[in-house]
Amino acid sequence: MNRFVKIVLHGSLIVFLTLLTQIGGLAWMVALFSRWRTLTFFAVYICLSVSAIWLAPSISGRVALSCFADETLKVQSWLYCGLNRNYVSRELKAVLDDLAAETSEAFPETQTLVLDGSFPFLDGFPLLPHLSHDDGDKADLALYYMDGSGYLPGATRSPIGYFAFEQGPTDCPQNILTLRWDFELLQPWWRDLKLEPARSRFVLNWLASNARVGKIFLEPHLKSRLGTTGSKIRFQGCRAARHDDHIHFQL
Repeated sequence: MNRFVKIVLHGSLIVFLTLLTQIGGLAWMVALFSRWRTLTFFAVYICLSVSAIWLAPSISGRVALSCFADETLKVQSWLYCGLNRNYVSRELKAVLDDLAAETSEAFPETQTLVLDGSFPFLDGFPLLPHLSHDDGDKADLALYYMDGSGYLPGATRSPIGYFAFEQGPTDCPQNILTLRWDFELLQPWWRDLKLEPARSRFVLNWLASNARVGKIFLEPHLKSRLGTTGSKIRFQGCRAARHDDHIHFQL
């Protein structure tokens, strides 16, 4: 393999890892100087990720949400921690803590699950595929689900909380030049669970009435189905991802 091809391949990998995890590109750059490149990459990446937990609060003011503590508030999957997507500002963390505590008080044994937050550093750094989530002040929440026996704590229909859509009418046209993906082929593979309306409605109304919250994105059909009101609960637009598999809110 000639030198030019190697530069292109490694450069592309650095860009990809940076966009995926923010600090993965730096880890690969360090690994390039090692004979045991893959092992070095994972070792450096883990060290950088752990260091970010301690450095981010003082550098960017963002704190890491826990993927492992089995509490009323937790990150839905270890994947989000592994990719450094579990960081939020201190103010947003306070809102999430209050939301989870009051939801659990109203509905005992409820777990509020966070999906994507932000990366640990740099305002304006994109958290793909989101159009926002670039400053620590935005977070996605998983919907609450139930089966025939009732509410299921910590359960989601898809393994990562996203892309298991609550189907309903929409005025958005089919257009490939958009982030509004339907993932129709995936839908039959998800768990056969139903939306738990009481908790979902409570959370939406709590967010809509909280002065610290600025916007909430939700599909109109789901807003109507849950009977929620308030000008903060808005349609995100036809070019953004669907929001009937999760709740987006921001300060």
